[in-house]
Amino acid sequence: MTIFDRFQESPFGPLTEHMAKVKECVVLVKPMFECVRRQDFGALKQLGSQVFKLEHEADQLKTDIRRRIPHNFYLPIYRGDLLAYLKLQDDVADSVEDIAVGLTIKNLLLPPAIAGDVQEYVGRVVNVCELLFQCSDQLAGLVEADFGGDRVDEILELVARAEHAEWEADKAEYRVAQKLFALEDELRASDMILWSNVFRELGRLANHADKTAERLRRMLVR
Repeated sequence: MTIFDRFQESPFGPLTEHMAKVKECVVLVKPMFECVRRQDFGALKQLGSQVFKLEHEADQLKTDIRRRIPHNFYLPIYRGDLLAYLKLQDDVADSVEDIAVGLTIKNLLLPPAIAGDVQEYVGRVVNVCELLFQCSDQLAGLVEADFGGDRVDEILELVARAEHAEWEADKAEYRVAQKLFALEDELRASDMILWSNVFRELGRLANHADKTAERLRRMLVR
């Protein structure tokens, strides 16, 4: 069965396939930071290579979906919204790739003074993504439910939770940034720059996940 055939069954079928690849990327975020904490740079390099491969596969899926998305039959939602949603969820995979790049440019040491805060921050960011994945898991049944009923209500509740979780991630980012810059006299300038970039990209990851969930809400409440 081709992607085109799956669009005829459900407009969300190919999108959920792409999201599954995005999820494979996000699943590796916590293990990468754990490798940094343990200073297991060999394992970190392997995980980074997996992320790069998965992100490339997600890009290929995105391109195929854009090329094959139907023009000539009825879709229950606007085609432009589908494409915008696809772009946003692909941004999630892009951010994971950027995090992997930042963590693997050099053997980056995690200062013990901020290790706990970093762990909390990473957990909050991944939580936003996991709420998005729960939204995506509900998409397959939307056509059967005629884009209404309890399933839509469940998705909208998950979107609201993702929005709140992204706010919590923002607060965690601010706390860890404060503690990082308090160590500026102890860290190499290159490490300070890399950690600052990694933390900023973690924030983008949470933001992309939240925006993807918000785009889904806009599609469902038109």
